[in-house]
Amino acid sequence: VQLQASGGGLVQAGGSLRLSCAASGGTRNYAMGWFRQAPGKEREFVAGISFLGGTTIYADSVKGRFTVSRGTAKNTVYLQMNSLNPEDTAIYYCAAAFNTDILRTSPQHWGQGTQVTVSS
Repeated sequence: VQLQASGGGLVQAGGSLRLSCAASGGTRNYAMGWFRQAPGKEREFVAGISFLGGTTIYADSVKGRFTVSRGTAKNTVYLQMNSLNPEDTAIYYCAAAFNTDILRTSPQHWGQGTQVTVSS
């Protein structure tokens, strides 16, 4: 499975961004989601969604601000990020796994990162 992320950029604090990730290759129905890695910190889970979209999971730090969703064709996942603050600055990575439990801890597939920078 190949994952292609896009949508990062520079935004002021309080602003919004929407990340997209398109999956290609493979036939399995994967859960998909997002991780992030800030400078000097470990990569951390952000949000994930099951293949059919019935289950969504979030890190506590983004609950109420970020929304994960899937496209109609199920091979695309989005991350709508609102009320951004400088602590959200990081490289954001798309990921895929057999289910949301595995996604949260050890995804099977990773995409390249997209930089999100929030200025104060």
